[in-house]
Amino acid sequence: MSEWVLGIMGGSGLYQLDALQNAQWTHVDTPWGAPSDELLTGHIAGVRCVFLPRHGRGHRIGPSQLNYRANIDAMKRMGVTDLVSISAVGSLREDMPPGDFIAADQFIDRTFARESSFFGQGLVAHVSLADPVCPRLSALAAAAARKAGVTVHEGGTYLAMEGPQFSTRAESHMYRGWGADIIGMTAMPEAKLAREAELPYALIGMVTDYDCWRENEAPVEVESVIAQLSANADAGRGLVQYLAESLPETRAASPIDTVLDFALITDPAARDSALLAKLDAVAGRIFSPHDSTI
Repeated sequence: MSEWVLGIMGGSGLYQLDALQNAQWTHVDTPWGAPSDELLTGHIAGVRCVFLPRHGRGHRIGPSQLNYRANIDAMKRMGVTDLVSISAVGSLREDMPPGDFIAADQFIDRTFARESSFFGQGLVAHVSLADPVCPRLSALAAAAARKAGVTVHEGGTYLAMEGPQFSTRAESHMYRGWGADIIGMTAMPEAKLAREAELPYALIGMVTDYDCWRENEAPVEVESVIAQLSANADAGRGLVQYLAESLPETRAASPIDTVLDFALITDPAARDSALLAKLDAVAGRIFSPHDSTI
């Protein structure tokens, strides 16, 4: 696999990419249901890019209602090789004010109402998530964000909460005590599913607020978040353009490309054929012809 196909998952405030050449919206069907929207495809600096507004155009879908499996499947189905998530986040650190960006490299998953795996009864698989982001892709994305003119923090822990409500002050203080650096509502199970789909994944958090742990100021409100989103989104679009322009001409193989090689634990004779059929895009690479009818 020597050609880059860059997937961009656009978070709150980032609903399209103006830099795409020959852009067109493409409808994609998945066996997991409908993704958040059509996918916008085109090229930047000769690199094929596939963009999906995570919440749909017009921000129609809340974090708990997102079909994360369909979104990742659609990216894989479109030939994406590497996936960058650009997400609005709250800061849990004094030295990370609104307007800063962060390349997160760890996650704490506090979500509970979402399907978090492509695998299950009839086909069990376990992938390692010890290092949940791709260091190569994350470094490239962080460098592109700096070129877009923002302050970028490399490394940090993203606390994924269920939402849609913001944190209580007690929760916000607890998360800080756990060592979390930022808080958001969409990185999980997105990062887990990307790993199961053998997609190198990086997350760039665009800080919009300080959550509510600062006792002497007003807590986060949607009005202030929206005001910061506009400025962040401009930098986010610049990040994507500079990232595409900076990619090496040839994509070297990543260890993440083959994480399913040793992840399946279900005996081939006991595998569920219906589930195998649903995994044609996500995991079809590893199935031999007699494993399924796909």
